[in-house]
Amino acid sequence: MSIFSKEQRKPFARSEYDVLKQVILCKPEYMTIRDVINETQKKFKDEGIHIELAMAQHKKFVKTLEDHGVDVVLLPALKMFPEQVFTRDIGFTFGHILFVAEMAHKIRQGEEEVLRGWIKQERMSYFNLIGDMIEGGDVIVDGESIYVGLSNRTNQNAIDHLQSILPHYEIIAVPFTEKYLHLDCVFNIISPNEALIYPDALKQKEIDFLSSRFDLIEVTKEEQFTLGTNVLSIGNKKIFSLPVNTNVNEQLRARGFEVIEVDITEIIKSGGSFRCCTLPVLRDGDHHEK
Repeated sequence: MSIFSKEQRKPFARSEYDVLKQVILCKPEYMTIRDVINETQKKFKDEGIHIELAMAQHKKFVKTLEDHGVDVVLLPALKMFPEQVFTRDIGFTFGHILFVAEMAHKIRQGEEEVLRGWIKQERMSYFNLIGDMIEGGDVIVDGESIYVGLSNRTNQNAIDHLQSILPHYEIIAVPFTEKYLHLDCVFNIISPNEALIYPDALKQKEIDFLSSRFDLIEVTKEEQFTLGTNVLSIGNKKIFSLPVNTNVNEQLRARGFEVIEVDITEIIKSGGSFRCCTLPVLRDGDHHEK
């Protein structure tokens, strides 16, 4: 674990489920619910967040990732960014390019600068999505296809721009009920043919389309609230999931997944779980390098 990675590597990712080699996280050192920007935060606004507990849970998560052979890069936490723990939103990796997002919400604008600083020090190639409203929590990559949530965080212009940058790939807009914040809070691909979904957040047209491509595992309303879809796959059918989401975990185990349970319930009070807290830089990249 380091602010700088242990070795020079090109970014690479083509799925949500290949073996995770390197990932960017940020400690929840200054995490607060300053402006309520999602339903989960609304519930916990008065209760607030216990920073010491959130920090201890995050540390356990980092240690568990490292125990599974993942190189964890920690971005410096800055007091002006209370949501910085959710590194997923500041960018996404597709192919050998790390795309840097443009944050929609004022409270998060500027987090991208911290990521750009690290990228430049690592001399990595990146693409700045300036002028587009797009956040990484809305971007789910799967081989030749990229599913992009159409929300109040990611707009159609950004989707069109992405299609023009990647003309040989299929960019699929997935509209969903905006109060759920990001697409990965209601849909997440966990294998070439399986995905988690909270159907109440999508229209029938989108559900039918996604079910034509994946065997959909439905998440209940209760477990959507505890972000049951927001799991993190690290490859070889290993998935990080919250202990509290017993139905999701039972379904995953029944399908042959190894569920790695880590409690980060203090962090999810701000509306994000394992996927939200991680920005994959390298997934199973070694045999793709020329």
